Amino acid sequence: MTHDPKNTIAFQGIAGAHSDAACKHAYPYMHTLPCPAFEDVFAAVEEGRAVLAHIPIENSSAGRVAEVHNLLPHTKLHIVGEYFHKVRHHLLGLKGAKLEDVKAVYSHPQALMQCRLSCRKLGLAQEPYFDTAAAAQQIAEWKDKSKAALASDLAGELYGLQILQEDMQDSPNNTTLFVAFAKEPEEINFAKEKQVLTTMLFTTRNIAAGLYKALGGFATNGVNLVKLESYIPDYAAGTAQFFITFEGYPEEKRVSHALEELGFFTKNARLLGVYPADAVRYKA
Repeated sequence: MTHDPKNTIAFQGIAGAHSDAACKHAYPYMHTLPCPAFEDVFAAVEEGRAVLAHIPIENSSAGRVAEVHNLLPHTKLHIVGEYFHKVRHHLLGLKGAKLEDVKAVYSHPQALMQCRLSCRKLGLAQEPYFDTAAAAQQIAEWKDKSKAALASDLAGELYGLQILQEDMQDSPNNTTLFVAFAKEPEEINFAKEKQVLTTMLFTTRNIAAGLYKALGGFATNGVNLVKLESYIPDYAAGTAQFFITFEGYPEEKRVSHALEELGFFTKNARLLGVYPADAVRYKA
């Protein structure tokens, strides 16, 4: 069945993946488009097969999704929104299986990391798989009661598995931050939005205390940073690239002053998006 691309959101994984569930929660009125790799998710929007790409960038337990950060400098898409998705990993097995039957659990390495202590407590061998939902699908095909998957309840429903133990995640507040990408920037009514975020990439100049100097304008102008990450895309070049998110938008006087100072000490600065913050970010 072909869906209207203008009402379609792309994600990495297969049907039933946590990213699929996150799409359905964040954009319940849209159809979801599974893609095998993150590059394919971006390509789906660039080629017009979907209007949005929903990408996980970090998890509260397992940290950032490094492969996504390596792709960001190469996309022409714009961040238009964020969504905090509470991730519940369930131990899924064959119907009729019992918890004591299970000897090995299969899932994405991030999911295994988020459930490491629970798996060790049950004495389960942890086997990495490329996708949580694909692991559930494989368990259904293997028909081996000694094997189980860590995946969503949606995956269990889709692939005919039963939940042997709910909420295997070690942290009760296990949450993944997703950002939505689109071809065009978000049109924001700044008077109505309570909190607006801006995300950028930049490289510091090869000078002493370059990062300190680059960020000094944010401190002196009262602009709050909510994320600062560094990574080295090219070790031969010997320079680090920085991923930064802060409160406010470039048209604000205080922000424009901070960005002006940032420009003195950086190169290759690029705006990734200006977008409304998820209200969950500011809940107590």
